[in-house]
Amino acid sequence: MIRDSGRPARFRRVCRLILVGLMIWKTRAAAGQAETASPGDANPERPTFATHAYAVAPGFVELEQGLSTRGTQSLQEATSWDVNLKFGVTPFLQIALFGPLYARGPRGHGLGDLGTAWKLRTDVSRRTALALVSAVSVPTGSASEQLGSGHVLGSFVGVLSTNLSATWHLDVNAGPAGIGEGKPQWFFSLSWAAAIGSGRYGLTLETFGLTAGGAGPELAGVLGAATFRATHWAVVDAGGVYGATGDTQDQLFIGLTTNFGRLF
Repeated sequence: MIRDSGRPARFRRVCRLILVGLMIWKTRAAAGQAETASPGDANPERPTFATHAYAVAPGFVELEQGLSTRGTQSLQEATSWDVNLKFGVTPFLQIALFGPLYARGPRGHGLGDLGTAWKLRTDVSRRTALALVSAVSVPTGSASEQLGSGHVLGSFVGVLSTNLSATWHLDVNAGPAGIGEGKPQWFFSLSWAAAIGSGRYGLTLETFGLTAGGAGPELAGVLGAATFRATHWAVVDAGGVYGATGDTQDQLFIGLTTNFGRLF
């Protein structure tokens, strides 16, 4: 997994081919509206770096968790157990607590930086929804052991989600991140999801990027994952990330999203 000078150029060519192929496949998919989900159905935001514009139903609680191994030279450089606990407050508001409860890197291991995210969302039509996600993380992880940033950091991301057909779904994210440590970083992502087998199986492909700023270097890559809905309230995911810059870590991951139903 050694980086080379030709990797960014190959990354751009791969992205163009992926997008052309997805558009061709999309035009061949049968048009139609995806079925309305039950409030108790798990609706993961993971495994992508992006999020969708939907919220957990009011009073319902959903937990996302995942294990990952990653690095720029070797996948053994770092591991983490990441969680995202989501609470539905109203049909238009979701509050989440997120972060790595355990992280291991070259200099140590322990708790990472934890944070909270507030998602305000609305439906534009039967197919399309919009959201604004504001998040802030606090330096609970050790900066000296490279488990945390050492700063309070914020982000403010706009989200567009739309069902392109009965088969295809698209999420677009864009906005500033790394707010609070010098020049903000601008995050963007384009995430395609395909439903297979009446929605029990799924494939996700995402291209993402983060400009250089005070909180970190430029990052970019492609994420691919498969999902399996074990029951209506539990979804398993597995996949990986190909880093397109020298500072973007390659990654392998596996995760589980569980909707616990109405708890309040």
